[in-house]
Amino acid sequence: MWTGRRKPLTKAQQFVNLRGNPISRGEGELRAGRLTWRYTATPSPLGRRIPHLYQQKPPRLCLYLPRTYEWQSWMRLDQTVVPWTALWLFYFEEWLVSDKWKGGGMHPDIDDDNEEAA
Repeated sequence: MWTGRRKPLTKAQQFVNLRGNPISRGEGELRAGRLTWRYTATPSPLGRRIPHLYQQKPPRLCLYLPRTYEWQSWMRLDQTVVPWTALWLFYFEEWLVSDKWKGGGMHPDIDDDNEEAA
């Protein structure tokens, strides 16, 4: 992955991009340098352990590996994390039927005591 010297996008730029992209349709706030964005993307309910998560409760999706530069602060959230979430949900729905994770990627180890990524 290219890790050149691109300027990070500001929270205000991310906010404008999220608000303007139909795939990330939702609502949010930009206050005192803090960006909050909420949108609905709900999978089917189930009662078994979900694969490809960093944390089970509350679920924290494994969309990219931290510290590998797959996502950087100059990247637009509406063009990276939001579509990656939709793709994760696609593979999640397929997993519900097949019981096999077909979305690729590395599966983080989860410690059952604190359910955090290893």
